[in-house]
Amino acid sequence: MARPLITLLTDFGDGSPYVAEMKGVILTLNAEANLVDLTHSVRPQDIRDGACALEQAVGRFPAETIHVAVVDPGVGTDREIVCVRMNQQYFIAPDNGLLGRVAMRYPPVRIIALQNREYWLSEVSSTFHGRDIMAPAAAYLSLGHDPQRLGEPLSKLVEIEWPQVRVERNRLVGTVVSFDTFGNLITDISRSLLQEHGVPSSARVRCGKAEIAGLSRTYKNQPPLAFVALLGSRNMLEISIVNGNALTRLGVDVGAEVEVVW
Repeated sequence: MARPLITLLTDFGDGSPYVAEMKGVILTLNAEANLVDLTHSVRPQDIRDGACALEQAVGRFPAETIHVAVVDPGVGTDREIVCVRMNQQYFIAPDNGLLGRVAMRYPPVRIIALQNREYWLSEVSSTFHGRDIMAPAAAYLSLGHDPQRLGEPLSKLVEIEWPQVRVERNRLVGTVVSFDTFGNLITDISRSLLQEHGVPSSARVRCGKAEIAGLSRTYKNQPPLAFVALLGSRNMLEISIVNGNALTRLGVDVGAEVEVVW
């Protein structure tokens, strides 16, 4: 039988001892758990950044994976912590919008508020629910405990508003939703949206002070330090600089407007 798979996503930072504490709690309860780090480089307290990172990764994991996501600026308040069944997987996270983008793609089948203290650590800090509530709940779930015993059902998740791509005549207007470690800007304009509206490869892409003529297939379609617009591995439109960093060069951030015109 395969070892139960538990992933961790946090804004704690790479090398943080907080991550090690969460892993220690899980392994104490289930030494057979297979722990995978999705990322610990979510921007601090940035729920939207965490939601995008989670959405990107979870589709690559097998059924019954348990994902624990901790980006929790409301820790210690009356916000709920939830266990959600989506895409034949489990997600444990604060109910603050962090699961929103996954839920948009994979509608929730069941939502449980983690209210049963039998599945928490005996002592619960007001500032570290990732260790004291989420980690033990994930471990018990990996041991085969019924998720309905973790708490009471909820009818829906907390939502945060996400901008929608505007569709106009011969023009799409989207936004930068995230960026990667190479400084590539990742937008909310998808391959399917470009295809649906018949956007040609000769379209022009504008973001900040950059105006890019045409959509490229690879980075090598342009010379070094040139801006390039292309569909990345997520099938979303990205803005990059060949052998450079578009994020620092343009000086834009998440939420910046991106135009595609043809």
